[in-house]
Amino acid sequence: MKAGIVGLPNVGKSTLFNCLSNAKAQSANFPFCTIEPNIGVVNVPDPRIEKLEELVKPERVQMATVDIVDIAGLVKGASKGEGLGNQFLGNIRECNAIIHVLRCFDNDNIIHVDGNVNPIRDKETIDIELQLKDLETVEKRLEKVNRAAKTGNKEAQTEQGLLNRIREALLQAKSARTVTPKGYEEEELFETFQLITSKPVLYVCNVDEDSAATGNKYVEQVRELVKDENAEVIVLAVGTEADITELETYEERQVFLEDMGLTEPGASVLIRAAYKLLKQQTYFTAGVKEVRAWTINIGATAPQAAGVIHTDFEKGFIRAEVISYEDYIHYGTEVKAKEAGKFKVEGKEYIVKDGDVMHFRFNV
Repeated sequence: MKAGIVGLPNVGKSTLFNCLSNAKAQSANFPFCTIEPNIGVVNVPDPRIEKLEELVKPERVQMATVDIVDIAGLVKGASKGEGLGNQFLGNIRECNAIIHVLRCFDNDNIIHVDGNVNPIRDKETIDIELQLKDLETVEKRLEKVNRAAKTGNKEAQTEQGLLNRIREALLQAKSARTVTPKGYEEEELFETFQLITSKPVLYVCNVDEDSAATGNKYVEQVRELVKDENAEVIVLAVGTEADITELETYEERQVFLEDMGLTEPGASVLIRAAYKLLKQQTYFTAGVKEVRAWTINIGATAPQAAGVIHTDFEKGFIRAEVISYEDYIHYGTEVKAKEAGKFKVEGKEYIVKDGDVMHFRFNV
């Protein structure tokens, strides 16, 4: 599962990517300095794993990760192939969620591709290009489906109805994600369309250092604009966050953050938000060899969770032994949690909860 960072050129995408992944993507003051999409595997900050480490004292710790993709900047006309349009649209189609970076700071030394700072216009530029590309996809598909629907084919008629509703939304400059499928059949169909504007999105307002804690007028404009989108807005001083990652010690980083009025790096907030946006959650395994956070889809069953460790665990699944994170921390050890009756044995139907501490029994 991958989240793609998108936006106009020079809004801070590559600097944000560097900050998140500690990879050093080229970051320069001109458009298209990111041509090939860079992929960073980013640790998901989770204070729970630190608590488990304190209690278990394992030989090693492995955090959950999320893949972040830095995609080349998009310009007007991208849907028709302008700039790096076709490449951009292909790269974003392969991502599962979108992190949309908007420039919300004034700085005469950093050029804006459209001449001045206006995050509302910038957002609309990106949205329109993505919507135009989706409209092209929908109309091509409708051409085929309309013929089949005329013959009385029920499946084609269902698809035709859904496509027409999506087309109508796109023509009104609304994204495909604003269209709600009716029932399971339409939900399945919707997935097969692979529309860019159906992907979940969160907005990152890239601000100056002084606005990191409270935001600014541009941030307020963005919040007002997206209030009906059911999308999260995160305020981040990307350049300053990048400086913080260069500091040697945790103590130095904390002092810098406190001076900005923050309790933790905005990048940590963003990574957790991206993880959630991808509909991911975490369960833990805890032993003296290793404490590890494992990533699963929200709603995964115990065998599916076991399969993340090894496919044999899923094939030969017998049972899962589960202690909730809260109970594990409260009682301090697995043995004490068992003695208190907080140790559960679950079968194949069990839906794993975020934070479960688990062992699996299997036989292949």
